Amino acid sequence: MAKITFHGVGIKAMAACVPSKVVYNRDLGYLIPKEEIEKTIESIGIVERRVADEDVTASDLAYQAARQLLDDNGIDTSSIDVLLFMSQTGDYRIPATSCILQHRLGLAKTTACIDLTLGCSGYVFALSTAMAYASMEGVNRVLLLDGETFSKIVNRRDKVDWPLYGDAATATLIEKGDYGATTFLLNTDGSGEDAVKIRAGMRHRITADSLVEREQEEGNIRNELEVYMDGMDVFNFAISKVPRSVKEILKETEQTIDDIDFLVFHQSNKFMTDFFIKKLKFPPERVPYCIQKYGNTSSTSIPLTIVSELYNKLDGHKKVVMCGFGAGLSWGTALVDFKDCQITPVIEYERKVTKQ
Repeated sequence: MAKITFHGVGIKAMAACVPSKVVYNRDLGYLIPKEEIEKTIESIGIVERRVADEDVTASDLAYQAARQLLDDNGIDTSSIDVLLFMSQTGDYRIPATSCILQHRLGLAKTTACIDLTLGCSGYVFALSTAMAYASMEGVNRVLLLDGETFSKIVNRRDKVDWPLYGDAATATLIEKGDYGATTFLLNTDGSGEDAVKIRAGMRHRITADSLVEREQEEGNIRNELEVYMDGMDVFNFAISKVPRSVKEILKETEQTIDDIDFLVFHQSNKFMTDFFIKKLKFPPERVPYCIQKYGNTSSTSIPLTIVSELYNKLDGHKKVVMCGFGAGLSWGTALVDFKDCQITPVIEYERKVTKQ
């Protein structure tokens, strides 16, 4: 377990952008027997999701979220020292998408740009990276963009994955200032690599055969460039690690449940998250959800939940525990001290701001 604590850096502002297209899980009669649809919706807690158009990428959504954050907070683009882009669905394999976003946003050429890639724990890991950079001499502001368009890597005839995933992007501005301590606990178990996976890549080279759709387990359809998830493996992993990780960070920071204002989980599925809440005996009214209207947006889900559900609730000092978990397998938990964080309500993507 990597325990990291930062002082004097914090989150100044956050924003989020989602596609305007809404898809409804009640319309999945072609995939799931109609008599099971309501039961499925109730279990996973996802009523609707946002899906990006074919020509709209994660970076397009991230660009608009970033533009909104910068404009709403009067941030001079020349003041951004580092740009981080967290995603598993970047624009290209080469070059890094963060470099493209630097140019589109008009950031200075002295801006350091780095792509990060991780699963549903990604935002917590990326936030720790952003705070590490912001803590360094010579760096004052870090812009962390997190975007995913899983609709492009999930087969619409995969009844396990297609009802779950939605598309979104968020922007988080981290800077030096009068902030309290922020602590991270970061963990990895690579023995679970097969739990969530896209097989084709470098080890298994992409060929014409990789694009052939085949019937997989329990009648699911996918090709080797589309994501596979073993739901039971992920469930067992999460219930064994997540509640314990929350307890550990409270112990490490000498906090109690009563000291925490909000507990924000990765929005995996509601049945699982409800289990965590009961196990931790945490007040449900302090655990925000946005899964019902946005679905599982992978690494984007924690900041999207904060922007969507806490945009008017983080005035003054607030203590927020974040917990992300997923592919890798990896899991990360953070206790973040928020101070007057400026949050813009979720915006919808507008085509007029597509690629220049």
